[in-house]
Amino acid sequence: MDIQLQNKSAIVTGSSSGIGKAIALSLAAEGVKVVVHGRREQQVQETAQLITDAGGTAAIAIGDLTRDEDVEQIGIAAREAFGSIDILINNAGAFPPTPLTASSASEWNKLYDQNVGSIVRMIGQFAPPMIERGWGRIIIISSIAATSPFATFGAYGATKAAGLNLAMTAAREFANTGVTVNALSPGDVLTPAGEERWRAVASERGWGSDWDEIERRAASEISPTLVGRFGRPEEVGALVSFFCSPLAGYVTGSNVRMDGGFQSFI
Repeated sequence: MDIQLQNKSAIVTGSSSGIGKAIALSLAAEGVKVVVHGRREQQVQETAQLITDAGGTAAIAIGDLTRDEDVEQIGIAAREAFGSIDILINNAGAFPPTPLTASSASEWNKLYDQNVGSIVRMIGQFAPPMIERGWGRIIIISSIAATSPFATFGAYGATKAAGLNLAMTAAREFANTGVTVNALSPGDVLTPAGEERWRAVASERGWGSDWDEIERRAASEISPTLVGRFGRPEEVGALVSFFCSPLAGYVTGSNVRMDGGFQSFI
């Protein structure tokens, strides 16, 4: 199926590893020219190299999304590479525990800037040219924690809920411009960091070291899904790619849950 993304251009924040990396690779496989972003140049270069080795087109942008001047330089780098950016994927973010009785307001404010302020800066940088051209796609990667809060991760869940609100607000502000804005809320996705976290849980519970058994038990006893496993980064990348497509032009102002059926509400 041709999803009609050939020769579009995108920037994916936080795409040197994990879900962001998978999104960048998926878009590139559809013919999108991708700006790979991160704060660690070596990792960013490695992802860009994977894209070019597969026959795709990639550029890099290094910077801290909590700094206005860095975001400005990221915008310059992206435009110098591809002239214009059609697709903005807001994926970068942090996931620290913040127990209510053992975290400060300044820690919450810092995380808000990392997970929400960064999106505001990137939309401000890349949305106006999309509106001028009459076409664009903006995706905010949220989390099921936005609507199903977890103990000790209150700040993270609050920022992800704010991201959902921001996506809906932007969709309405950009109505009738050709620019759509949507959010995607993944559940547990098997990134390297995620696997490491679950292996630590398995060690504590005496589940052994066989990954298939660890995943089966975790996805039934702790974070139950209806498919008996966790998601894969490539699955997130594929869904994001579709929402970036012209074929998804009637989808805007939506939050799509991708959690294997973890959440049971409608």
